Amino acid sequence: MTFSVDVTVRGYELDTQGHLNQAVYLQYAEHARWELLRAAGLPQEKLLADGVGPVALEVTVKYLRELRGGERVRVTCRFDYGTGKTFTLEQRILKEDGTVAAEITGVGGVLDLTARRLVPDPGGRLAALADNPDLLTG
Repeated sequence: MTFSVDVTVRGYELDTQGHLNQAVYLQYAEHARWELLRAAGLPQEKLLADGVGPVALEVTVKYLRELRGGERVRVTCRFDYGTGKTFTLEQRILKEDGTVAAEITGVGGVLDLTARRLVPDPGGRLAALADNPDLLTG
């Protein structure tokens, strides 16, 4: 399942050319990831209480179309788990007409906040804590 959230591009997020500042694409992606975790029943407080936290290990943004102030976009998010300590992130920022404005891919993990090491089964750890673990699978 691919999760999504809607965002409106705000004027203060624009650069001098009048389009969305490149760093804000990353903020939108981060927002969608946290909203996915929250919707699955994993707000930050619950993760901290369990002694874990999600970490981004690698992020790549492919900018495909500019975004301007006032445009509404949909930010998608999907986690794909393998067998190791990391998982892949696939995200898109879509314009209202469905045009892909950006593709964000990455590698993430779940950090044990005491040991400062990645947990061995991030998908399993998150699913065990989640109220709605089905949202966490791609």
